[in-house]
Amino acid sequence: MRWGDLRGSSNVEDRRGMGGGGGMRMGGLGIGGLLIVGLLSWATGIDPRLIMGGLDMVQGGGQQQQQQAGREGTPTDEVGRFVSSVLGSTEDVWTDIFQQNGQTYQKPRLVLFTGATQTACGQGQSAMGPFYCPPDKRVYLDTSFFREMEQRFRAPGDFASAYVVAHEIGHHVQNLLGIMDKVNEQRERGSRSQANALSVRLELQADCLAGVWAARANQQGLLEAGDVEEALAAATAIGDDRIQKQTQGQVVPDSFTHGSSAQRVRWFRTGLEQGTVRGCNTFAVQNL
Repeated sequence: MRWGDLRGSSNVEDRRGMGGGGGMRMGGLGIGGLLIVGLLSWATGIDPRLIMGGLDMVQGGGQQQQQQAGREGTPTDEVGRFVSSVLGSTEDVWTDIFQQNGQTYQKPRLVLFTGATQTACGQGQSAMGPFYCPPDKRVYLDTSFFREMEQRFRAPGDFASAYVVAHEIGHHVQNLLGIMDKVNEQRERGSRSQANALSVRLELQADCLAGVWAARANQQGLLEAGDVEEALAAATAIGDDRIQKQTQGQVVPDSFTHGSSAQRVRWFRTGLEQGTVRGCNTFAVQNL
């Protein structure tokens, strides 16, 4: 990916090295173990509190907490500049798409942190993996997650990492369009299995929206040979079925929250090939 050709977004807040403002209980796992839990949590939707015996934050809800203030603007280190560049590209793409539909795109902020940090959803930790917090419209990312993807799940490459960022921005798009609120309302009225099924559709739509961004990036000549394959490899590696097989030795489809490897690949490809939000309506199809 020719990310060096992209403009860096200034909507980055760098809290790396600032500490978590509340402490991080590591439970004897160590930082590597925390990041593995984070990858599993992000990929499967498992609440890491069940794995680690109690964390302070649940994605997407919770009380408003006092925010930490980090360095604002485009970072100067390589990984920071990479994330900023990908964010800038998503801003340009979604601003254009929203304008074409007579709407205004509200740019999110992306917070880089290490270990733990305060969010409007509670205390965010590396163990959660990358996540989007709807109340403050921020994406939170500990970039050590990229290294774990490469080393533990064998999903290397800059475009695999860009896919992760674009997926979280997809959740921001869902939030702006009111999709996330509607899904949450339906979740509250249904059973756990029904809530999981809705979660799968929401996550696959975010994969598709990441594909829409990739399609526009490709039109701009930003993609290089092998980039799409990197994203597809990442989508395959973090499918619910693949994760469950590796961690518990069996696959339980009713407990899926993000979709199978095949589903994640399919919907990323759908966004990439169709390049439209309309083509990402995962709630309108019977067979995902």
